[in-house]
Amino acid sequence: MIRRTLPAMFALLFSTPLLAGQQTLFSFVRPASVVNVTTQDAAMPQYNAEQTAEGEVLRRVVFNPVAQPTLRLGPQAGAWDWSAGQALTLRLQSAMDWALTVDVTVQSSDGRTLGSRIDLPAGPAQTVMIPLRASSPLSQGMRAGPPMPWTYDGQRLLLASSSGEVDLKQVISVSLSIPNPKVAQSLLIERVGLQDDDQAFKAAYGDLIDGYGQSTRGRWPEKVTSDEQLRAADSREQPQLKAWLAERGKLGLDPYGGLLAGPVFEAKGFFRTEKRDGRWYLVTPAGHPFYSLGVNAVAADGGRTYVAGREGMFKGLPGDGDALSAFYGEGNNDDGNASSQGRNFKQGRWFDFYAANLQRTHGQGCPTASACPPAMLDATRWQAHTLDRLQAWGFNTLGNWSDPALGRAKRMPYTLPLSIVGDYASISTGMDWWGRMPDPFDPRFAMATERAVAIAARDHRDDPWLIGYFADNELAWAAPGGEPKARYGLAYGTLRLTTDVPAKRAFLKQLRDKYRNQEGLSKAWGIELTAWELMEDPGFEAPLPNPEHPEIERDYQYFQQVFAETYFKTISDALKWHAPNHLLLGGRYAVSTPEAVKACAEFCDVLSFNFYTLKPEDGYDFARLAELDKPVLVSEFQFGSRDRGPFWPGPLEVAREEDRGPAYANFLKAAMAQPMIVGAHWFQYLDQPASGRLLDGENGHLGLVAITDVPYAGFIEAVQRSNRQAMAQLRTQLGKSAP
Repeated sequence: MIRRTLPAMFALLFSTPLLAGQQTLFSFVRPASVVNVTTQDAAMPQYNAEQTAEGEVLRRVVFNPVAQPTLRLGPQAGAWDWSAGQALTLRLQSAMDWALTVDVTVQSSDGRTLGSRIDLPAGPAQTVMIPLRASSPLSQGMRAGPPMPWTYDGQRLLLASSSGEVDLKQVISVSLSIPNPKVAQSLLIERVGLQDDDQAFKAAYGDLIDGYGQSTRGRWPEKVTSDEQLRAADSREQPQLKAWLAERGKLGLDPYGGLLAGPVFEAKGFFRTEKRDGRWYLVTPAGHPFYSLGVNAVAADGGRTYVAGREGMFKGLPGDGDALSAFYGEGNNDDGNASSQGRNFKQGRWFDFYAANLQRTHGQGCPTASACPPAMLDATRWQAHTLDRLQAWGFNTLGNWSDPALGRAKRMPYTLPLSIVGDYASISTGMDWWGRMPDPFDPRFAMATERAVAIAARDHRDDPWLIGYFADNELAWAAPGGEPKARYGLAYGTLRLTTDVPAKRAFLKQLRDKYRNQEGLSKAWGIELTAWELMEDPGFEAPLPNPEHPEIERDYQYFQQVFAETYFKTISDALKWHAPNHLLLGGRYAVSTPEAVKACAEFCDVLSFNFYTLKPEDGYDFARLAELDKPVLVSEFQFGSRDRGPFWPGPLEVAREEDRGPAYANFLKAAMAQPMIVGAHWFQYLDQPASGRLLDGENGHLGLVAITDVPYAGFIEAVQRSNRQAMAQLRTQLGKSAP
């Protein structure tokens, strides 16, 4: 560790002007104050600063390849008072040919910290601005903020997120570190300062979204700048759709999209599954093999985004008297789930950019808002056009959350979600993204399930076009991470509850039946439980599994197995009564446990997983799945980039738009190679609004089409080609298995 005090050591000819409202705390090239600088596994090898190719002068800091090399600044005595500041500013540049990840930590005298992780791109220097009070794009209502750096007041500015809290009157250090560098990394730094106003933050999110719902900060081939351009894009699309639909007509498909070639299965009038020659198949009502190529969220309401309270973010919102003002509405997504925590602007007035763009493209025009009722869109036209698109692009299934009217058109098989809501007890596993886990031991859960299934099946009981139902979506079977407390989050969470919760009573009964009394449990678990009643107290801290006491893990596994079996059996029994002809398609796992997957395999017809991975086998152990001998449906997969409008690339990012097509092809090819996979569903039809969707602020470039309803032509061509190849591959496989 090296400690040095930096006085005014040198004078240099050039420095970057300050932003308005910015004051320098310390300059590495023109020191005007004295600070203590500590380096740990880092060094400033040159006494003088250096001039960059752009003519700027900065000081080099080298971070050595260890766990956390650090540069730390602090006052020579006492503490800094930053209570009047809005942000910490750093003038930085990567001295490498690649981007650097830099962690910045502010600490106050009471030990509290405020942290920020910066993705510092390669290239010229920029001013990094870190809010001194926890802030992120969620505070602006969206999952990901606009691209950075961005030019403001003549400078390249990078607005960072921050988390934590410090006493701003007692700041004792600012630390910069590079996490786990594999080789020595060099960072150039000019100054550290404070910003005393929030004008830059306001400007970063001001006029961010144009009148079509697109980002104003970038350009890309599909970006729309006029209504005429929308209509021209629609006209250009039609001949290609007709040609692809004509090709589809020559593929030899039954009415449901099953392959006529190959072995014939028994026709039972509804979709079902069958294993033949070591491979699982979906079988159409007409008795033909069917590989489900689906798209999720095929609906016309996906372009809604909250505008209330952040009207300055939008450039070109219609006035109350304008024709397009019919596409305003009111909502409230402040549901208390983890998915909405920390997010502002999640209720109030919204605007539907997608519906407005459809009206611009296909509407007849309206002189006033009163002449255009909210239902002015030609829903029949949108449905027919959308189905034409999906079939032309090689899809054959309407995935989860799609417009029910599309299924009623009887052109494509469809799936439906079971959303079970009620006043039953629930359990926190530590994730709770979409809510806590339902307690299947609670009789009220069985009643809620019966009601949900009855409602869902009411209009579909005898519909052969319905493949089946999903058992909810991405339930929190465990917490994220591989540590024991996450893996057994369901057991831990249950034991922390009161005995008013049926699951807690069921768990305690399991333990009492096995151990009889607290002495037996104490010995098996290696704890000192002086009275059985102590386990009944809320907040009971269960022990972590350990090799010396293997019964702990066995007991947790057994409880979680019974829990999952009770959950899936309840749904399966209700579905067999209300919808005996349709499949139970599993739980759409994002986070799962072996117990939950095994129970699903016992009571469901299909296992379903949401895989945000390059290949399906990257998302789960398929050798373990093979032991369960059940068909598997990939209920979500996706690849996104940052170069097409929405600011978030989704859970799985590729570098460029041009990389999405090859990624899709590789994923589908890998899925086809797995004999248990019977289909894969893309998430989703439409890009999410750049300013964040209503539900949780997600703003991803996930779509086959933009919010303007303009398809991403290059990606669509790659998807269409891959889907055709998948069907050809299935036809070949069927030919090999034919008698």
